[in-house]
Amino acid sequence: MIEVTLELDDNSVVLCSVAPATDDNPTAVPRSTSAASRLRRMFSWRSEAEEAVVVTEREMMKMKAKMMRNKSSAQRALGGMGDSKEFALGIFDALERRRRQKTGRISKAELHEFWLQISDASFDARLQIFFDMADINGDGKITRDEVQELIMLSASANKLSDFKERANEYASLIMEELDPEHLGYIELWQLEALLLQRDNYMNYSRPLSTTSMGGWSQNIGSFVMVKKIWSVVVENWQRGWILMIWILAMAGLFTWKFIQYRQKSAFHIMGYCLTTAKGAAETLKLNMALILLPVCRNILTWLRSTRARVLLPLDDNINMHKMIAFAIAVGVAVHGGIHLMCDFPRIVTSSPEKFALIASDFEDVKPTYISLLKGVIGVTGIAMVVLMTIAFTLATRSFRRNAVKLPPPFNTITGFNAFWYSHHLLAIVYVLLLIHGTFLFLVHGWYKKTIWMYISIPLLLYVADRSLRTCRSEHYAVRILKVSVLPGGVFSLIMGKPDGFTYKSGQYIFLQCPAISSFEWHPFSLTSAPGDDYLSLHIRTVGDWTKEVKRVFTEDNSSTCVIGRAKFGNVHQTGLPKLLVDGPYGAPAQDYQNYDVLLLVGLGIGATPFISILRDLLNSTRQEDQIESNTETSRSDDSSNSVASSYDTLSGKKKLQKIRNAHFYWVTRECGSFEWFKGVMNEVAEMDHKGQIEMHNYLTSVYEEGDARSTLITMVQALSHAKNGVDILSGTRVRTHFARPNWKQVFYKVAAKHPCSTVGKT
Repeated sequence: MIEVTLELDDNSVVLCSVAPATDDNPTAVPRSTSAASRLRRMFSWRSEAEEAVVVTEREMMKMKAKMMRNKSSAQRALGGMGDSKEFALGIFDALERRRRQKTGRISKAELHEFWLQISDASFDARLQIFFDMADINGDGKITRDEVQELIMLSASANKLSDFKERANEYASLIMEELDPEHLGYIELWQLEALLLQRDNYMNYSRPLSTTSMGGWSQNIGSFVMVKKIWSVVVENWQRGWILMIWILAMAGLFTWKFIQYRQKSAFHIMGYCLTTAKGAAETLKLNMALILLPVCRNILTWLRSTRARVLLPLDDNINMHKMIAFAIAVGVAVHGGIHLMCDFPRIVTSSPEKFALIASDFEDVKPTYISLLKGVIGVTGIAMVVLMTIAFTLATRSFRRNAVKLPPPFNTITGFNAFWYSHHLLAIVYVLLLIHGTFLFLVHGWYKKTIWMYISIPLLLYVADRSLRTCRSEHYAVRILKVSVLPGGVFSLIMGKPDGFTYKSGQYIFLQCPAISSFEWHPFSLTSAPGDDYLSLHIRTVGDWTKEVKRVFTEDNSSTCVIGRAKFGNVHQTGLPKLLVDGPYGAPAQDYQNYDVLLLVGLGIGATPFISILRDLLNSTRQEDQIESNTETSRSDDSSNSVASSYDTLSGKKKLQKIRNAHFYWVTRECGSFEWFKGVMNEVAEMDHKGQIEMHNYLTSVYEEGDARSTLITMVQALSHAKNGVDILSGTRVRTHFARPNWKQVFYKVAAKHPCSTVGKT
């Protein structure tokens, strides 16, 4: 036996020496084994017959993989390499191993060569780098341990801690798929075949139909601008006519008062300052009355059940409330500022002849500037300005959501609690407003002091609405049936359904826990369906109140509740505080039954109203199945009863549900969020035999499909679903997509799949 020493380059073999073999060289066998491995990578022949059989079989697999390769699939298979820290380090190490370097320093020429290799966007170049990242020892083969390391690298890049913990299991799954001969390794061509078959692996998700997409898009191409304008009109006509009437009403009232005071004798003293201030005051009267109407929740909920919902933008009530508040702020600034800086100084400095024109309004005594401020008009006006400034400031988004960081003790004036309590100062403002309007200067006769005419009816409606809420909440004290702590700072409450409590899917309720606060009410969307005999809520702990509710209902006196722990059965015991419910109240999603097709889009915990809709659709499916079963039974009795029964069944079925299809897109950042509604997703997958409901989960923390950093995750996801029928990320039968949806494509596909249908988007 002889020992042959060869130097192997990428494209050449150099003979260094030939010497007799020695037994005292412990490195001879490993070195020759490594050399043989590298030679087999460069040449396609084998010396042993047993290997020839294996090579023939593997060569057939290679040929099959090459036949599947095409340009489009190759371009989609790998991308986005080097954009994250983990993969950047992995790529550098792979290129370093390719050059057989062990130093942490490189020259400019080597850096330039590295850059050329990294920036090569071709599929072959990226595939080779991806393979070299996994091939840690550089022997041209990827073992199970190396696959596991690459899976852990992908999990770290995509912030999937649970996925990382199960890397061992997923590595075995990949080896089982790519190494059916149990050789213990996979080669470059096998990895290539896996990547190029990604579309075949991902076919378990029910995709939207894409038929007739091209022609449909081309036909509307020339009318894009017209359709955009029409879409804007259709979506905003309700807001448009309401805003137009509101603006015209303010302009009309301002002009009326302006002209009226232009003809008064006081105009000769105060001039256009007086007319402008009085015009602004008249708009303030209107807006102080209107601002109450958008927050009368029970009235708005009732209007949703009438034909008024067609004309009124009921979904924009809070936005309208804010716009009116802004108009009030402008009116106060104009009215109060002109009085303080123009009207009062002109009265004080007016000549005796001119003051005689308005002397009767001041008991024939010329006032001073201080006396005007100390009078009823001045004190009530300044007090209202101060109170409204506090309430309006703390109601701004930055203060309400704790975006403003103040040092203690001033930090207590930020947050929802400060907004909630400060808003009740406006009750004092309305009392002061009535007093202010009663003691007006230059106005004689009670019927001319019109402030009470503006605000009386809206104020009575608001008081009646608040009184109804209070009475109903005392009646709707609920019994807690189950409390569960879920990942992502979320907990669920399942409560007994109070007698007489009826609601629609998509609506929301207010909760109050008197043990925490006797004044705070917080809104939450219902996740149960109207047909259920319980009420369920999913609450995210984002503030002091929700954190305290979670603590009260999930912690025992002896221990703290941990993730996954729940209290089952009747837990409404003496130790638990009372929970009050107010509602239900109308929401945009409650009108879902008016459409043929639903497109439901939920972001994070914002998916709660759509879970209620999905549950309602499932309940309707159960009823339809039961009706069909009863119809079959009735037909077996006698023909006459069968006809009548069939007719009743069809009419009842039509009343039950108009919806033909629903598409639910849930976009979330955290993988643990899928635990929130896992049961509903499994029920949809099991019961929806007709394919009426399509569910699409999107996890935005993972790089998009086709990115090198998520490629292995995509493959493991598909292989695991093919084997176990369960998505590894959501834990359900519903596939999880990566990154954000392409909404334009989603809308086009839904429109193409359901032509001549009314699609409800919410």
